[in-house]
Amino acid sequence: MPQLRIALAQVESTVGDLDGNAAAIIEAAGRAAAAGVSVVVFPEMMLTGYPVEDLALRASFVEATVTSPW
Repeated sequence: MPQLRIALAQVESTVGDLDGNAAAIIEAAGRAAAAGVSVVVFPEMMLTGYPVEDLALRASFVEATVTSPW
């Protein structure tokens, strides 16, 4: 029977740094895949950073999260 390997990614995000946070996600996912992991679990709001607070009210930030290639 195949095994499901799950990894918990303990990475820090930076509020508003979509590119940097995406790079951290890709790096952690790559390391996990190399270790044979099938599913990687990240902290909540990893891409936008936590707490996003006032940034969520900026139209430019909301648009960036929607149109981001990540």
